[in-house]
Amino acid sequence: MSPSPSPQPSSPRPHPRPRARKGVATVCLSGMLEDKLRAVAAAGFDGVEIFENDLVVSAMTPESVRALCADLGLTIDLYQPFRDFEAVPDGLHAANLRRAERKFDLMERLGAGTVLVCSTLSPHAVDDDGLAAQQLRALADRADARGIRVAYEALAWGRFVNSWEHSWQIVRRADHPALGLCLDSFHVLSRDPAPTGVDTVDAAKLFFLQLADAPRLDMDVLQWSRHHRLFPGQGSFDLPDFLAQVLAAGYEGPLSLEVFNDVFRQTDPGPAAVDAMRSLVALEEAVSEREYGYGAAGRARPRVELAAPPPAPGLLGHAFVELTVDDESAPQITSALSALGFAHTGRHRSKPVELWQQGGSNVVLNRDGNTTGTDGTGTAEVVALAVESRDPGQSARRAEALLATPLPRRRGPEEAELTAVAAPDGTQLFFCPGGEARGPDWRADFAPVAAGEGVAADPGPPRPGRLGRIDHVALAQPNDQFAGSMTFYQSVLDLRERDFAEYGAPFGLVRSRTVGNVSGELRIAMHGALLRRGGWAPSVPDPEHIAFATDDVFAAARDALERGLEILPITDNYYDDLDARYAPEPRLLETMRGLNILYDRDEHGEFFHFCTGLLGSRVFFEVVQRVGGYRGDGAVNAPVRMAAHRQARHVPEQAASA
Repeated sequence: MSPSPSPQPSSPRPHPRPRARKGVATVCLSGMLEDKLRAVAAAGFDGVEIFENDLVVSAMTPESVRALCADLGLTIDLYQPFRDFEAVPDGLHAANLRRAERKFDLMERLGAGTVLVCSTLSPHAVDDDGLAAQQLRALADRADARGIRVAYEALAWGRFVNSWEHSWQIVRRADHPALGLCLDSFHVLSRDPAPTGVDTVDAAKLFFLQLADAPRLDMDVLQWSRHHRLFPGQGSFDLPDFLAQVLAAGYEGPLSLEVFNDVFRQTDPGPAAVDAMRSLVALEEAVSEREYGYGAAGRARPRVELAAPPPAPGLLGHAFVELTVDDESAPQITSALSALGFAHTGRHRSKPVELWQQGGSNVVLNRDGNTTGTDGTGTAEVVALAVESRDPGQSARRAEALLATPLPRRRGPEEAELTAVAAPDGTQLFFCPGGEARGPDWRADFAPVAAGEGVAADPGPPRPGRLGRIDHVALAQPNDQFAGSMTFYQSVLDLRERDFAEYGAPFGLVRSRTVGNVSGELRIAMHGALLRRGGWAPSVPDPEHIAFATDDVFAAARDALERGLEILPITDNYYDDLDARYAPEPRLLETMRGLNILYDRDEHGEFFHFCTGLLGSRVFFEVVQRVGGYRGDGAVNAPVRMAAHRQARHVPEQAASA
């Protein structure tokens, strides 16, 4: 009999990694301390950094703050900041130690275990790394006796220590178990946009991580930091690479946001905290997606599990755009759609909603309500966007994983069950099946409109100038919602920035950003005034528009004029300037002038477009033709269009008041 084979040792099971904890500094948000803590907990954060000023101005005792955090399920991960400590004369050092002991008393009452010490700005400090290390070690000794750790951070504008490498040298020189590093992405990336070596730091000495994004600005770094930080993904820093390096070093602590921003600190802390959490989830996903060659590139796998929302299915374009209209604005909207060649093809089976179609473009008009604008123009605005997804269910699950609010819908027994979520600006976002995806067809909710009911006939087979798909939708954003809306659409729909512009309009500086998918089939443009314009400029609303694509903008303009469309008139000054800038062929220039067609170009191609006047309170339509690979949406012409809209609406007002 042959011997039985020896049992083979089983391979060890991978040890489950803990979930990455998420934190946020109270300085990021507006309100009193209790308002901030409740908003942070409601958004799903695990912990907070208590910013000293928030506690100083609060009527809450440290014990009541600790109790509230416990009730809300929040840990107090950091107390900050403790300033101007190291490398000072002996007398001042003694005073600093006394000051620190009082802060340690406070931290014990709060239940906070780590204090942030910023590199000194003191005019009494000297440039002596040995003295700095000696005094920080003395501080760590006293902290350790109280069960507290000291996280040393290099301010980008620190008097002597202003780089993470320098702070790391001092921490190693001090060599105390209660002294480690705090790495702040702003202080690191504002000085070096592509740092290296972070992943070599001893993980045991990485006490805390603070994350912030920011736009690239050429200004004093202190002012840049104090007023212009952003949540991850809203600026220009390569935060995914920075975070990947920190995680590869073995960091297991909280991923905490510390953002100083004038707008965020004046807005409702509830939505702002949700924006913060969404940005952090998207950042974790970006790190997971890139993977950064963990192992192959010599980087260790992260010791924590990062957020992983369901992957974004492919999006195929705009399924429909819904406008709300009233008795005053509806005739203006339907007249313009008819002139553009749209046909009224359906009525909703249970709601006062109409479907207008041409080519691949679908516009839904919701007449639910008879509210009329106070200026007599009527109410009209974009209330919903619907996108075609290869997997609508997964798109919806991804949206919810990124903190989008599901919207309940009233529907009849035979109507399509579509999933909708709310964007930060209140716009409803629908996911409809597209491509090979199976699912309910939203068009079945509309009963066909019979011929002879006084609606436009279907324009028939394709012809030059016929409108096709929706090219893009432009949404106006209040300044305090702009960054949050960008984060929402980019993360939920997996869109990338395609164009960015700031331009001086007649009534102030306007910011515009366009995001889209890789194929360019789905584009959403957002714009907003950087400052509130006040009420002195009448008839200048925050406009929104739907842009329809065509393969022949000139034929489209002529057809629309024949059907009675009033194309927005553009000044001769614009075409004279166009001639000076681009020297187009004279006949082409005169054709554009005659048809009020606007023009732009970039390194990829050309862009021709024309607009209707304002329809109702704030909506207009645009027809666009892209030649080559033009990436933008004609933002350079927005001041011209805004002035023309204002002029067209203001002149009748002046005549009426004369």
